Amino acid sequence: MSERAAPFYCPYCGDEDLRPSEQGHGAWECAACNRAFQLKFLGLLARGLQPNDAGGNGI
Repeated sequence: MSERAAPFYCPYCGDEDLRPSEQGHGAWECAACNRAFQLKFLGLLARGLQPNDAGGNGI
């Protein structure tokens, strides 16, 4: 089993100064805005991507 990829930037401020948090698996801390957040994979969508009327990809 391989490691999951780390986030590239903070979802709140966009800064790249992130560190793993001691709060648990998938938890990260941003040194720039002092926020902590957690990433979690929920699963795959059963329906997948389907084209919409405008020609783009919809959910």
